[in-house]
Amino acid sequence: MPIYEYRCARCGHVFERLMRPAAEAGACPACGGEDLERLFSLPSVRSEQTRGRAARDIKNRNRATRAEQAEAEARRIEAHSRDHDD
Repeated sequence: MPIYEYRCARCGHVFERLMRPAAEAGACPACGGEDLERLFSLPSVRSEQTRGRAARDIKNRNRATRAEQAEAEARRIEAHSRDHDD
């Protein structure tokens, strides 16, 4: 089943919906409006270059997430120490 993108004319919300070929788009999940415009979607293309770029992006996001988690843990430990040092 294809995934189509729609934009609601009432609120401008853009969303995707998995559709059967003869099915109606239904209503906007944000406002319930039924005046929907089907958007043109580009096909997904995979190549060695895009796979490599995606892998680098994931590694960078994971690295940033680990750094943020480490900083949050350090702040939590520091706050705990301040609260319990008597």
